[in-house]
Amino acid sequence: MKTNICKQLKIEYPIFAFSHCRDVVVAVSKAGGFGVLGAVGFSQEQLKDELDWIDNHIGDFHYGVDVVIPQKYEGMDEMDPHELESKMIDMIPKEHQEFAEKLLESHDVPPWPNSQEKMGLFGWTLATALPLVDESLTRPNCKMIANALGTPPKEVIEKIKSSGRVMAALCGKPKQAISHMEAGIDLIIAQGYEGGGHTGEIGSMVLWPEIIKAVSPTPVLAAGGIGSGEQMLAAMSMGAEGIWTGSIWLAVEEAFAQPEQKQSYFNATSGDTVRSTAWTGKPARMLKNYWTEAWEKKDTPDPLGMPLQGLVTADAMRRTHQYAGKGKTQEVAFNPIGQVVGQINEVESCRSLINRLVKEYLEALEKVNSQMPKV
Repeated sequence: MKTNICKQLKIEYPIFAFSHCRDVVVAVSKAGGFGVLGAVGFSQEQLKDELDWIDNHIGDFHYGVDVVIPQKYEGMDEMDPHELESKMIDMIPKEHQEFAEKLLESHDVPPWPNSQEKMGLFGWTLATALPLVDESLTRPNCKMIANALGTPPKEVIEKIKSSGRVMAALCGKPKQAISHMEAGIDLIIAQGYEGGGHTGEIGSMVLWPEIIKAVSPTPVLAAGGIGSGEQMLAAMSMGAEGIWTGSIWLAVEEAFAQPEQKQSYFNATSGDTVRSTAWTGKPARMLKNYWTEAWEKKDTPDPLGMPLQGLVTADAMRRTHQYAGKGKTQEVAFNPIGQVVGQINEVESCRSLINRLVKEYLEALEKVNSQMPKV
């Protein structure tokens, strides 16, 4: 399993774990994989605190940071984060804000203790993402920066690559992968329709080989619908350099999530997710619930584009996360997760999960090889 990307990043297994939880990032890297911290939602100061903690606990192991710089979004020509945020807030219709609050109140989701503490734009824009990139580049153990939406601007790519780090980017279509390759992206992450969070419309089994062929010899990680060693083998057999996983780390022992939130994953089947624009303004896969259904009704407001919808839902995101076990919160909670949720049935440690993936991979490989005729 020592693919070229393993050698480049000095990791034991080509298993990449995307997580918003710093504990998961550290545990995965220490177990032989490569932890990647999702930075969207953090201010530069908050990200500094998170990376300080990671650096103090990860030892000599390496990790990455994932940011979000969409190719197109409202106000993309505005570079001052404060001016951009003020401009965006003025663009939000009052009915959207009132509708979001009504959904929370009707499901007994407690209000945030400090109503003056605003969430802001997250990292949904170039203006807000660049400070996160700059902070990440100050960390010697951070060896990779990934962009979750689109091809980053040329100057961002050059800045990251000139620092000696790997520049990665996700995509859901072959033409997007080709744009990544032509822009100089080092590592392309092909995420199929099954994946959690922002994802495209092409299934993994079709998408992976198309992209691998289209961008060769640029290395590709397979993402979307990988929760077992057998699925990992399928991806690697198509030519992937490794796997990019996210959903399977949401309920691990180290993950910071309320018991009720983890239980919602255990209760779900592979048919209980939906691609919706109801939270961020771009199609993202998540557990379907009353919130996702409410925004689809004809007599309710239509979700706004990114990042406007994120400003509408920011308070709901933090409240449904913080108060996961209160009232009927799970009926309106933001739970981005892929169709692989049907395979998530128990709590296990990051190390145990990685060991299981490797064991299943080897057993599946042995089974396939045993079916070959002996010469």
